[in-house]
Amino acid sequence: MTLVRAATPQDAGALAAIYGHACLHGFGTFEEAAPTPEEMAGRMAAIQARGLPYLVAEVEGEVLAMAYAGPFRPRAAYRYSVEDSVYVSPRAQGQGLGRLVLSAVIDHCEGMALRQMMAVIGDSENLGSIRLHESLGFVRQGVMRSVGYKHGRWLDIVMMQRPLNSGDASPPDAGGLQLSGF
Repeated sequence: MTLVRAATPQDAGALAAIYGHACLHGFGTFEEAAPTPEEMAGRMAAIQARGLPYLVAEVEGEVLAMAYAGPFRPRAAYRYSVEDSVYVSPRAQGQGLGRLVLSAVIDHCEGMALRQMMAVIGDSENLGSIRLHESLGFVRQGVMRSVGYKHGRWLDIVMMQRPLNSGDASPPDAGGLQLSGF
């Protein structure tokens, strides 16, 4: 049985392993060094302190996927927009866990009255992530060519966007994310 739940400090080792593999072997992140479990715990705590979702998918007691939403940019006018991140253990890719956990992040952000979710996907050949985002209503907004260099090759980023709630059809409610200290 699969459980989607909020990440806890006890998950830091699993989060570091999942994300660390992407850092060391993949192109979905432009980070090249694997963070420690302590660093992952700190990153998770910073996201959760803003009231944003940092979720995991757990199968038979093992954390196999993670997704979260963080502030898109630090300026005040961006306070209704977030950027998602989603990573799946290499052993569990293609099993629908990324879709499950990212869908829950989207639902949580809609509950916060946010209006836009951005995806900045590393590597224009990262078809798994691109297709996942498309299946959840994201639309490709553009490609920035050769902005990263990792594992001996130039990498693009694919910008995708999904409206939350009514998107830009009406003014936002008062509030949004608190971006001071970002």
